[in-house]
Amino acid sequence: MATLLVFCLGSLFYQLSGGPPRFLLDLRQYLGNSTYLDDHGPPPSKVLPFPSQVVYNRVGKCGSRTVVLLLRILSEKHGFNLVTSDIHNKTRLTKNEQKTDSMELIKNISTAEQPYLFTRHVHFLNFSRFGGDQPVYINIIRDPVSRFLSNYFFRRFGDWRGEQNHVIRTPSMRQEERYLDINECILENYPECSNPRLFYIIPYFCGQHPRCREPGEWALERAKLNVNENFLLVGILEELEDVLLLLERFLPHYFKGVLSIYKDPEHRKLGNMTVTVKKTVPSPEAVQILYQRMRYEYEFYHYVKEQFHLLKRKLGLKSRTSRPPLRPQFFIPTPLETEEPIDDEEQDDEKWLEDIYKR
Repeated sequence: MATLLVFCLGSLFYQLSGGPPRFLLDLRQYLGNSTYLDDHGPPPSKVLPFPSQVVYNRVGKCGSRTVVLLLRILSEKHGFNLVTSDIHNKTRLTKNEQKTDSMELIKNISTAEQPYLFTRHVHFLNFSRFGGDQPVYINIIRDPVSRFLSNYFFRRFGDWRGEQNHVIRTPSMRQEERYLDINECILENYPECSNPRLFYIIPYFCGQHPRCREPGEWALERAKLNVNENFLLVGILEELEDVLLLLERFLPHYFKGVLSIYKDPEHRKLGNMTVTVKKTVPSPEAVQILYQRMRYEYEFYHYVKEQFHLLKRKLGLKSRTSRPPLRPQFFIPTPLETEEPIDDEEQDDEKWLEDIYKR
């Protein structure tokens, strides 16, 4: 009760200090005041306002490489400014960096030529706190154990783009560490397979506060609040096509035609080159341990998934699942499995994308 009271007061203070971006307020009015469960019909025909500032603070290993590839094509097609950061391994700022670096980053983003879509692996930033206009945020998450396993094997063995890909990304990794059995890592409680390393998704939505990196109710509730107040859409990778449909519906100036590009055989062929190799399935005992260690991540994931399904019903899209599963879905096949590093610099994609840019 104390936690809920704190967040209610925090929400009130936030609204008095500026509140959600105007676009999100207009969208809520557009969708109507009835609850999602009470009104499953499509909304009335109406043109939504056009946000000129969008931030995709992409979560690692949650399909963002696919979305960025699509955005590169779409930015050429629709003429918006795609701003991608050269920083790939710094998702949070230290206490000393909070003020100066946050203000500099926000200034650089806010002064970009509009309309822009900025993308970077970075934990949520409150622009209004530093005197900037709060942009519209979007993001995608996935089943927490699936995300963890994808990262675990990618750091060790790379993907189909090159046999030495993993060596380039993790050159200092010792051989005994590279070939460490996933079950041993989990059951013997190695740092890589235990908290706080497993507490990964929530900080992207909680923000830059030090407590956002501590597994617990405080970070969980703050992440939920930010999803409600600042994010236009948080989708789930397991239903990526529906995520793209909603992005096209809400942000047509950025995403019009995205699904046809995504379904193009050439794009699928290129995207599948980023699938992690040599992935193995942990034992049921190891999976259960991971599930318990990641209970806050799963509570957040199911919350986002429920909200995503409610939004789909509001817009007349039928969800493939009617209720949250009793057990986590660890190995759900995705329409296009995509991989990307968490802490290592990304490889230049321009060469292997050259053909698709010419189309």
